[in-house]
Formats: sequence, structure tokens, C-alpha cells
Amino acid sequence: VTTLAGKDAVRFLARVDGAGAEQAQLAMAKATGNFKRGNERQPGRR
Repeated sequence: VTTLAGKDAVRFLARVDGAGAEQAQLAMAKATGNFKRGNERQPGRR
């Protein structure tokens, strides 16, 4: 669990506000440090 406060929270909300679902998910992954672990798959690629 990651809790954002202060400047980090303001920056996160600015990124997510008005973003699409995919962009919001990417911002959340980056904010929590759960980003680019090598297991991300692109839809339709096998």
C-alpha cells in the first residue's frame, strides 16, 4: 500500500485528472513503484 501526501499527492492528482483509464493506471503504477517489472503484456501480441 502506498500513501501519497503533500506535493506527491498534488502531482499525482494533476496527472490523473482528466486522464483516460490507461493513462491513470500507468500513473498509479509509477507512483507505487510497481512499474516495468518485465511482465507487462501488450494486447494482441503472442
